[in-house]
Amino acid sequence: LIAAMPDVAIFGEKDYQQLLVIRRLVADLALPVEIVGAPTLREPDGLAMSSRNAYLGPRERAIAGRLNAVLRDAASEEAATRDLLAAGFDRVDYVAIRDAATLGAPSEGPKRILAAVRVGTTRLIDNMAVP
Repeated sequence: LIAAMPDVAIFGEKDYQQLLVIRRLVADLALPVEIVGAPTLREPDGLAMSSRNAYLGPRERAIAGRLNAVLRDAASEEAATRDLLAAGFDRVDYVAIRDAATLGAPSEGPKRILAAVRVGTTRLIDNMAVP
């Protein structure tokens, strides 16, 4: 980013943590770069598009398609973790509901639910705004 010094840089919201780190870096270093978050592109079943999806076999792909729905319907971090395991994910690395602006503990403002899961040998991440 510093070497290229673009006027605008676009980062996908799929890796929301990375997007916020880049925004913070630009602010802290007072770089004259506008950081734009691009919405996550999704498959018809809601799975976030990713090159990692190519590693999924048919059974794993069917399970992976449930990630978005579980996060969308999550009542809590604990419930989402339970529902992801029940949906067939092999491991839940994390589910966290965080402040959308800082990723700190949730406050009264906008929140984001973030998750990393494993199905087979593939690690998938996703996140979305919490209504």
